[in-house]
Amino acid sequence: MQAALAAEHAAIYGYGVVGAFLPTGPQREDARSDYSAHQARRDAWQRLLAAGGASPTAAAPGYRLPFAVKDPATAAQLAAHLETQLTAAYADLAATTALREQAAAALREAALRAAHWGADLPALPGLAAAS
Repeated sequence: MQAALAAEHAAIYGYGVVGAFLPTGPQREDARSDYSAHQARRDAWQRLLAAGGASPTAAAPGYRLPFAVKDPATAAQLAAHLETQLTAAYADLAATTALREQAAAALREAALRAAHWGADLPALPGLAAAS
């Protein structure tokens, strides 16, 4: 659960960058909605961890972006990347925890957002490709 929480922290940071490069309009509203969804998911994981007696992982002061964001197109690519990263975190969580239902729901939501932002997802998002 800590890894999923850390991934949500990174997504929240990343969506701050995404929003900064999108013009006013539907795309920016989508990014704002996704940002809020990630804040809600982060808060839920923090509550679950605290209720279980664990100390939730704190957000880092900053995160390294996987590539430079300089325009709306690269902002959308970053959103797709963030969501794709989350599918991996949630696939791992679904495979290893009693919170399988919540992790699967989060995985589904991340996959849908990734597809919305243009990600080319495999048939089973979040799982490593077979070698």
